[in-house]
Amino acid sequence: MSKIKMNTPLVEIDGDEMTRVLWSKIKEILIEPYVDLKTEYYDLGLENRETTKDQVTIDAANAIKKYGVGVKCATITPNAQRVIEYNLSQMWKSPNGTIRAILDGTVFRAPILIDGISPLINNWKKPIIIARHAHGDVYSAVEMKVNENEKIFLDSDTDKRLLVKDFKSKGIVQAMFNTDESIKSFAHSCFKYALEQKMDLWFSTKDTISKIYDHRFKDIFSEIYENYYKDDFESNNIEYFYTLIDDAVARVIRSSGGFIWACKNYDGDVMSDMLATVFGSLAMMTSVLVSPNGQYEFEAAHGTVTRHYYKHINGENTSTNSVATIFAWTGALAKRGEMDDIPALVNFAKKLENATKKTIEKGIMTGDLVGLFSKEKVIPKKVSSFEFLEEVKKTLENI
Repeated sequence: MSKIKMNTPLVEIDGDEMTRVLWSKIKEILIEPYVDLKTEYYDLGLENRETTKDQVTIDAANAIKKYGVGVKCATITPNAQRVIEYNLSQMWKSPNGTIRAILDGTVFRAPILIDGISPLINNWKKPIIIARHAHGDVYSAVEMKVNENEKIFLDSDTDKRLLVKDFKSKGIVQAMFNTDESIKSFAHSCFKYALEQKMDLWFSTKDTISKIYDHRFKDIFSEIYENYYKDDFESNNIEYFYTLIDDAVARVIRSSGGFIWACKNYDGDVMSDMLATVFGSLAMMTSVLVSPNGQYEFEAAHGTVTRHYYKHINGENTSTNSVATIFAWTGALAKRGEMDDIPALVNFAKKLENATKKTIEKGIMTGDLVGLFSKEKVIPKKVSSFEFLEEVKKTLENI
């Protein structure tokens, strides 16, 4: 059969370690035999970020602005140990943080549900989708070490000078920010997505402690809901409500699921990993960044799987779950097909997602899922990283 043709390229953003290895294999085994793949390639491997002084990350984000759809591999955000390991000139910032700041979007993360893998919290019967604000806060913060007997102030040209801390001994300081424009974009994205999905929307911060910063989020969400979305929510019989983040956590645990949980940047980062684990695995969650201008970046919600990478380069077999990375590719291909009016590309992406799920549901999976899988008359079989991709290919060609 002839390959599916593409009109506009995807922005392909390569990454690091084991996910980089799987990235090329997913293309080779599951995509390129069926799609005449057209991409504009950016290498965000840590070595190339060092070589380009991180300009490649900015270029990749701007390419998504140009072409509308990108797909990103997991990347390393270096800490002090990584600076030494990779001989870096500095501790480069999170590539995800940089891209999200440029696109100023909202990250929606949803679990990939599999027949045979039940949530660890028994009362979660329906999916919980995290909507994560993807701009500012700690990911764009500036920070510094402070010596003893120093005073640190928060100051601007128009506001009263505020004493942050009179340090008697050494310490640390961090300053972060957000903008009304970005928070408004976040709110509109969440309300629109809730209406599209016909799901309740919860929003949570800690405004009782952060009486200016977090309270601004709360006020903007409330104003936008009342002015733009209240009538539509009521006519669709769905609910918006605000609560404190700690109360939200308790409510989420007690719930049956079936709602969207909107969180600030850091809260969404942490809670999405918690939700992914409860629903099955960190590698069983989709993630898409949606900008207010209608650009999309699809990625896996997890990291680079460092431990498996070092096993791989030592010649050992690994059993690394590639499902979220496969779904990053399918999400991007489907969106490209939708935007360019190529139904065959959309259908192929959905078929590959279905094949991936069916492969697991018939008992063939990576090691992280074996202990979670339980299905009558099906005995789970652990396969290696590359064997799983070959098994998905077999399933794909038989459905």
